[in-house]
Amino acid sequence: MHRPGSACAIFLLCLWVSVVAAAQPPALELVDVYAGNVELRHYWVSEKYDGVRGYWDGATLWTRRGQPVIAPQWFTAGWPATPMDGELWAGYGRFEHASAAVRAARPDDAARRRMRYMVFDLPGHGGSFDERVPAIRRLVAAIPGPWVVAVTQFRVGSEAELREALERVISRGGEGLVLHDGRTPYRAGRGAGLLKLKPWDDAEARVVGYRPGRGRLAGAMGSLRVRTPDGREFWLGAGFSDAQRANPPRVGAWVTYRYNGLTAHGLPRFARFLRERPEGPPP
Repeated sequence: MHRPGSACAIFLLCLWVSVVAAAQPPALELVDVYAGNVELRHYWVSEKYDGVRGYWDGATLWTRRGQPVIAPQWFTAGWPATPMDGELWAGYGRFEHASAAVRAARPDDAARRRMRYMVFDLPGHGGSFDERVPAIRRLVAAIPGPWVVAVTQFRVGSEAELREALERVISRGGEGLVLHDGRTPYRAGRGAGLLKLKPWDDAEARVVGYRPGRGRLAGAMGSLRVRTPDGREFWLGAGFSDAQRANPPRVGAWVTYRYNGLTAHGLPRFARFLRERPEGPPP
């Protein structure tokens, strides 16, 4: 492993992923929800990693909102001039670690070395995803360092095989699957042949108020009053740890919640808190 020794390199290590300025957000493919109405033979399937989206433009790593990620020299050493799209991932159940690392000014080096850049696409390739899959494998294989990983892409022969693959991912702590139409070029925005499949729905809402806890939760937060981007409001009271109830997300913060369908009134059914989302809702 390359270990920089100059004062400049040490300074960069301290900055790991400090956000220093905003730019125009990169033009990224956005994911739609899998509804089961596609011809699976055309699709590649991969695990959906729960991290922070990272776009490499050939010289700089960016978040999806256009914030530069100032990585240490050893992390991006040998990266190509070719743009890469991927996920900055810290492992199963460690989204908060990844999110904090992307935003902290001085995270410790051990925390940085747990991060992986999971590459799942090449925005500048120009060919179909069928053509991009082997190109991703070749490109990543030429990059030194185990922290850059080509996301495994595979095929399934039926809906039953797809559901079996989903169960395997969930059993090891994963979030779900992504399906990518092999016939499509890389295209920014939705409707790009990119679909997600998870055992639950999730969405984002902004915190607008609190309700105090009762009984065992007396003196702590009982539930959050949240507002969805389209203006619906509801109470979110499940899914919190005691530590999160003692120090709940502030008013104005965005949170991600899980739910199982909608009620007759259009509100999420069985909603439960998943995590705070510092970067706000997706586009």
